[in-house]
Amino acid sequence: MGNTTGFASYFKLSNVNWPDMGSATWETIWMTVVSIIVVAILGALLGLLLFETSSSNSILVKILNWVVAAFVNVFRSIPFIILIVLLLPATQVIMGTIIGPSAALPSLIISAAPFYARLVELAFHEIDHGVIEAAEAMGATRWQIIFKVLLPESMPALVSGITVTSISLIGYTAMAGAIGAGGLGNLAYLDGFQASNNAVTLVATVIIVLIVFVFQYLGDFAVKHIDKR
Repeated sequence: MGNTTGFASYFKLSNVNWPDMGSATWETIWMTVVSIIVVAILGALLGLLLFETSSSNSILVKILNWVVAAFVNVFRSIPFIILIVLLLPATQVIMGTIIGPSAALPSLIISAAPFYARLVELAFHEIDHGVIEAAEAMGATRWQIIFKVLLPESMPALVSGITVTSISLIGYTAMAGAIGAGGLGNLAYLDGFQASNNAVTLVATVIIVLIVFVFQYLGDFAVKHIDKR
């Protein structure tokens, strides 16, 4: 393989196994997209639950709010690499394996959903309360308020939030790869770092950065077309 040190080693592209790089890129995109879909749904539900239970005078509802908030705060606070290890037994039961892209999904979802839930709750709280009161005065049901006021009014913030979350997820997939979850992180660690192949590490890094740029562009594009203000 020749000299593996120095700046020149980063540009020995002949050392890169391009089919493996392509497979790893697909695995990273697959993990990210599947996680985003589940996180968007689960995070929106948790955020809505936090918002709807935040101003109730009922003891039972306050307890529910406290339980959900505790869940969100706890899992939002655990460093991702520790969460992966913590969830290994559960991952084995749920996914049937602790190796490969699918094995990373539980950790990715459980780490990102609470983060997005807080963004959703914040987006709902930023809606002008007068708009909600006007809908209530016109006899709208709670479900009508959710689907015709809360979600449409907060949609730019929700899309912006899922964009930020998706970029965090891309970074999480790289960390998950370091312990066998596949993807570009796994390739950069095994074929790059451990094999002293700097070209693989550099190419994997560049591809991850490009994926981040694409997700950021798509998110910004969507927000620009949704936000009518």
